Amino acid sequence: MLWIWIIVLVLALGVLIKGADWFTEGAEAVGVRLGMSPFVVGVTIVSIGTSLPELASSIAAVLAGKSEIVLGNVVGSNIANILFVLGLGALVAKGMETKWDIAKVDLPILFGATFLLILTVIDGSFGFIEALVFLAFFAVYIHYALTGNKDKPKIEAGLEGSTAIVALIGGLILVIVGAKFLIDSVVGISTIMGISTAIISASVVAFGTSVPEAVVTIVAALKGKKDIAIGNIVGSNIFNILFIMGVAGLFDKLAVDKMLLTYAVPMLVAATFMFWFVTQDKKVTRWEGATLLILYIFFIAKLFI
Repeated sequence: MLWIWIIVLVLALGVLIKGADWFTEGAEAVGVRLGMSPFVVGVTIVSIGTSLPELASSIAAVLAGKSEIVLGNVVGSNIANILFVLGLGALVAKGMETKWDIAKVDLPILFGATFLLILTVIDGSFGFIEALVFLAFFAVYIHYALTGNKDKPKIEAGLEGSTAIVALIGGLILVIVGAKFLIDSVVGISTIMGISTAIISASVVAFGTSVPEAVVTIVAALKGKKDIAIGNIVGSNIFNILFIMGVAGLFDKLAVDKMLLTYAVPMLVAATFMFWFVTQDKKVTRWEGATLLILYIFFIAKLFI
């Protein structure tokens, strides 16, 4: 019944919020103890952890014979991360900013990954060789993220070592469990309403799996950890393209829905350009955040028209 799924959705959101709070505290503490700056914590530990729902759902989709869901999930999630997550974060936190110059390296990598995705799916499929190439590029990116940041400001680690690890693992479990039930609930609601698979993969599933990024980003921003917030978005989008597509492609050839090529993928390119545009001055204002949110609403509405 519809009302049961609505209750599940509300409870799942509550679990996600608490898990994101724990995970943010634990991730920063562990990262700082490893000598990492807040931004690098965001593009590695936090971004990978919050992208696990996308990874799990994508692998499950391939194993279930619904490989076309993978690209929809990846593209839709990346659009949601930029337009919805960054937009909402900037709006709620009264602006976002970072001391890390993402325009020099991180954004070019994101652009490169995005256009590599286009080149490999434009023929209507994504195979094993492409998957290996994506994973190789992801390994290079992680190496850069861990070694390329020479500016390591002295900041407090926050939680103690053992407490940080418990918070990190416990928070991550809550985020994954909450995201799982959130996806179940929104898919259940959408099924009752009679929505097609292509639209579900690019909107409902993508939005559901992007909620961890949204919660972690907003919680981090409200706590003044805006480097983690923006770093999380950059890292998550690169992770979604290179790692999730790469891992899913190892299991089976991925099918590509025509709607994704003609509408969702071009929208992803536009959103990525918007990300570059609004972060040129290393900050995102509330007005820019509101604009991003409006564009996301337009994207979702267009899917259903």
